[in-house]
Amino acid sequence: MTVTERQDLAAELSGAVGARHVLTDPAALAAYACDGFTLVRAQPSCVVLPGTTEEVQAVLRILARRGVPCLARGTGSSLSGGATPLAGAVVLHLSRMNAIGEIDLESGWVEVQPGVINAHVSQAVEPYGFFYAPDPASQQACTIGGNLGENAGGPHCLKYGVTLNHVLMAEVVLADGSLVRLGNLGGEPDGLDLLGLLIGSEGTFGIVTRAWLRIVRRPSAVSTVLALFDDVQEAGRAVSDVIAAGIVPAALEMMDAVAITAVEAGAHPVGYPSDVAGVLIAEVDGAEADIAEETEEIVDLMRRHGVREVRRARDAGERDLWWRNRKTAFGAMGNISPRYHVQDGVVPRSRLPEALRRVGEIARRHGLRVANVFHAGDGNLHPLLLYDDRDPRQVEAVLAAGSEILAACVDLGGSITSEHGVGIEKLEDMPRQFGAAELDAQRAVKRAFDPVGLLNPGKVLPAPAAQGLPGRAGGA
Repeated sequence: MTVTERQDLAAELSGAVGARHVLTDPAALAAYACDGFTLVRAQPSCVVLPGTTEEVQAVLRILARRGVPCLARGTGSSLSGGATPLAGAVVLHLSRMNAIGEIDLESGWVEVQPGVINAHVSQAVEPYGFFYAPDPASQQACTIGGNLGENAGGPHCLKYGVTLNHVLMAEVVLADGSLVRLGNLGGEPDGLDLLGLLIGSEGTFGIVTRAWLRIVRRPSAVSTVLALFDDVQEAGRAVSDVIAAGIVPAALEMMDAVAITAVEAGAHPVGYPSDVAGVLIAEVDGAEADIAEETEEIVDLMRRHGVREVRRARDAGERDLWWRNRKTAFGAMGNISPRYHVQDGVVPRSRLPEALRRVGEIARRHGLRVANVFHAGDGNLHPLLLYDDRDPRQVEAVLAAGSEILAACVDLGGSITSEHGVGIEKLEDMPRQFGAAELDAQRAVKRAFDPVGLLNPGKVLPAPAAQGLPGRAGGA
């Protein structure tokens, strides 16, 4: 796009949303060049901040007529490059659309705009004894629109389910500016599950401008246990035994020794022993009598696996400290490394010990340190590969190691992603999991929603010519 074309586009967009809501200054645009995946950057043609559904429609009609690609963005906490504006895309920053609307306690739902912060949903319904269950670690910053795009999870999704399980209905603007409503407030399918297709599509099908979220009652009692292990693989075996015993914890989280070093140097230290190999946090909720029994059973199972120490949260304050410590783990990596690159593979719970062993082997082979922070209960691994981005050899090693870790997850019967999405980061890894026919089928679904391919181009699905590639240089 030439300078004149960009100026003309900005002028027309200003007519739709107001000049103060169209950003064109290079310094302002630089802030939108990437999201939490910082290894790829691209400057948008401009940034538009619509304030209503009608303004989103107007913007998309202008872009469709001009054949200009675009993408929606919230706070940029995505970790796979999903909000990086490739091909000179226009960014629709939805931060102005941040209102919480109707709350229906009897039916158990709340209406929100896409720019609402995840944690604010629970805060809005907490006085009535409800909460919004999906709780990604970034819940104090990430937005509901992004959560729908990535089908975000979180520690408590082991029991309560991921974003997909908590969205009843959504208002969506398609690439041509038309408005559709998917799902219904009854929560039952009404034909093809198009809402299910939309959630997790990473903004490649449409832009959500309103969502009706399911809220659930807060449990009457909560019990949280913290177990310290001298062998992280033994902790992984304990996780498998907990689930095999028929217990469904609200959360079952693990951190290894490197991650513990980072969080203990952060803002919310717990006081973990410096020589512990891993910590496992197990939480159960429900009726007081039920959780007392489940807690005892979990403690017994931990002891069968050589746990060094088991602690029970004495009160809500101690429980909150443990969770603040865990949920700041990614940011705490800055205490021990200039940069980190996080992966998001998933394996069957029974394969966790083997997966951890293979992750360690891959990191050592590439000369990297790795910190493991993960949702152990559902086998969702988050290996954080630590590196210095000033060294091109380390950057290359990190990308190669990350791809090998995803290959190992697939080999163990899992997937290349659980909650962070494919974005740009895992494009080359998609053929590890899907054959040519499966990828073609997914492209056909994308074309049904976005025939011209203007919504978030270059994400999720590799170009057909890339199918069957072995992965990045150095990959398995």
